[in-house]
Amino acid sequence: MNRRTTTNQRDDYSDEELVRRVQQAAQGDFRAFEALVERYQDRVQANCRYLSGSPTDAEDLTQEVFVKAFYGLRRFEGRASFHTWLRRIKANHCINFLKKKRGKTFLDLDAPSARESGELRTQPMAERNIAADVQRGLIRETLNAIPDSLRVPLVLRDMDGLGYREIARELGLGLSAAKMRVKRGRERFRSVYSRLAGNGEEGE
Repeated sequence: MNRRTTTNQRDDYSDEELVRRVQQAAQGDFRAFEALVERYQDRVQANCRYLSGSPTDAEDLTQEVFVKAFYGLRRFEGRASFHTWLRRIKANHCINFLKKKRGKTFLDLDAPSARESGELRTQPMAERNIAADVQRGLIRETLNAIPDSLRVPLVLRDMDGLGYREIARELGLGLSAAKMRVKRGRERFRSVYSRLAGNGEEGE
């Protein structure tokens, strides 16, 4: 009962308060950090899966992201929110993983034939829109069907909130190329998602 009460109390703390407690905790006291892990683990693991395209790799990547976060929190100055800071760690770690696994050219564009006419009106894939299990499954299946060259920039932009300049820098692309890949990724996502959801649209 006491443990449950303590856990519930930690759940009421803001991220900022938990971070402060982590930074001030005695050696061996991981309670505040465990609360942060519980709060963000599912979200981070889902996003690692979207970036890596592998459920198995996503589990390892998630653990490694939180290890990096734990050791980095002592130097965390709060210039950005903990959530934003954690997303940057996760994005950088997953990108480095993909580069090592697939080589520096894993993001070479494979000349997709996505239509580029008309204004793109696809809504960003914000995390709040993937709460339902069915939709999560559709999004996961859709992203799995999109090549790395389009999936990774798309996830970094619409799920992680990275700017185009950040995406270009992280992936070694020009700014215009980063924008184009996000645009094509959104088009491909919309086409594949509609087909899988049974909306009657054809793919490319």
